[in-house]
Amino acid sequence: VECVTGAGDRFVELDLEEAVFGVAKEIDVPTVVNCGDCDGTGSEDRKTSTCSMCRGRGRVVAARGIFHVEQACPTCSGSGKQIEKPCKSCRGHGRVQKEKTLSVKIPAGVDTGDRVRLAGEGHAGPPGTPNGDLFVEMMVREHKIFSREGNDLYCEVPIRFSLAALGGDVVIPTLEGDARIKVPAETQTGKLFRLRGKGVKSVRGHDFGDLLCRVVVETPVRLSKRQRELLEEFEGTFDDGRDHMP
Repeated sequence: VECVTGAGDRFVELDLEEAVFGVAKEIDVPTVVNCGDCDGTGSEDRKTSTCSMCRGRGRVVAARGIFHVEQACPTCSGSGKQIEKPCKSCRGHGRVQKEKTLSVKIPAGVDTGDRVRLAGEGHAGPPGTPNGDLFVEMMVREHKIFSREGNDLYCEVPIRFSLAALGGDVVIPTLEGDARIKVPAETQTGKLFRLRGKGVKSVRGHDFGDLLCRVVVETPVRLSKRQRELLEEFEGTFDDGRDHMP
């Protein structure tokens, strides 16, 4: 989760399960708030007067050769006000930096780049104006089993070559527990099996994506003597002059 506050960015990542099912997260956010000692006025006695330089406009016109440039008033820093007794806590700025902890409810189905808006949790504005908003941007970690494309999930499932040839049932993982698929006889590496509704819920609707499992036929290793004998017998059933083309 990236906390975009206007003063800088912070990153707190989400696991895929948290992004898919939703989660409540507590985040520490550096922000700017109105000074409590002067109520955001910048004045120790909370009294201000109109700036004598800009007459309250906050802008002045400066000559640059033949050009005239409008800029922020150097006396009041653009506020249009003068302070006789600056607040010691904020040094007359009216705002101070502070870190606060917020609870963010992240909806189900978010993906990297999605944002959650927290109204009024951004920086404090000038005196008399509301606070800005905080936008929390999602960063989802890579998963060791699943990859994601939109609302669909993908995974690879290894199967024995004998099961691929003869067919049978295979247990596959999902984010909600194991499921079972039926692999037909003579299945080849790369075949996709689709489990409808086992993907990710759309963050902007009620639709669910699918889970697509790609099977990978494994070559057996560390064969026993009996297994080797059976494979040699099986190999001998093919005609010597004909290549076996699945």
